[in-house]
Order: sequence, then structure tokens, then C-alpha cells
Amino acid sequence: MGIVELFILAVGLSMDAFAVSVCKGLSVKKIQIKHALITGLWFGGFQSLMPLIGYFLGSAFEKYVTGVDHYIAFILLGAIGANMIKESFSEEEHSSDCGFGIKAMFPMAVATSIDALAVGITFALLADVKIVSAVSFIGVTTFILSSVGVKLGNLFGAKYKSKAEFAGGIILILLGLKILLEHLGVITF
Repeated sequence: MGIVELFILAVGLSMDAFAVSVCKGLSVKKIQIKHALITGLWFGGFQSLMPLIGYFLGSAFEKYVTGVDHYIAFILLGAIGANMIKESFSEEEHSSDCGFGIKAMFPMAVATSIDALAVGITFALLADVKIVSAVSFIGVTTFILSSVGVKLGNLFGAKYKSKAEFAGGIILILLGLKILLEHLGVITF
């Protein structure tokens, strides 16, 4: 997996965290730098941890799924992307508790990084993934986008939340399709 693909994947995975960060920014009357840093650390940390856990789970079962790994990657990324697109059209508001403590941040960090767990399983099935570099890159990307999201949410409101989720879903679906088509020999990059 090249740097461009990894960047696209990291941005796609970060969109849930970005959208929730925008909501966090909406919930704060007077934004402080610590709000952005706390949010970035929680979301970036979990976006790094979850694919690492998924990678180890996927590695443990690799011998059983090697023949169909490209289909699994396509299905996982496609399902995650489709769910993100569906959520982008949902009128239901996600909880945006204005607290920044463990009780408020832990459940949101876990919820926004579940898709990263599935991506970690996919990483275990791909031969060219350097897992430490990949999870670090995803974590840093999510940290930056989440920190920026808090500030943007405070400035602009929820106007772009659904667009970010939609874009993230499209990115993940396209990446899954690319993996499948490359394995089938339809395209080469």
C-alpha cells in the first residue's frame, strides 16, 4: 500500500471522527486549544489502536482466508463506506455531550474507530502494509482532522457534518473496489 493510498484511507477513516469533532465544537461556547487537543488525542489514539488490534486478529486467521482476502477487504470496506453514506443522510443527531472527560470521550472514540478495526483486519491480508507506519499515519491524520473539526464546528456549525461522512464513505468504497480489481488483475497501480 503506497503513501497516496494510505493517505486516502486515513482521511476516509477520519471522517467519522471529524464529524463528531464538529459536533463537539458546536457544544462549546468558548473554544480553547485544550478542547481541540483532547479531542484529537482521543480520536487519533483510538484510530491508531483499533487497526493495530484488527491487524493482529487478521494475522491470527490469515491462513484460513488467504484465498478470499481480496473479497473480504472489498466487503468490509464497502460495508463500512455504505454505512457512513447512510449515516450522512440520517436526520438523527449523534450525541455531542459537551464534556471532554473520559465519560464523554471514551464511548465516542470507540464508536468512531470501529471501522478502523475492520480496516486493520484488511491490513493483515495485504502483503505490502507496514503496520506501524500505517497506524501511525492514520492516528496523526485523525488527530489533525479532529482537532481542526472542533474549531470548525465552533465556527461554522453542523453545515458540513453530513458531507464529511458522505465523502468518507465514498473513499472507503472506492478503496475496497481498487483492492478487489487489483487482485483480479483488472487494474494495476
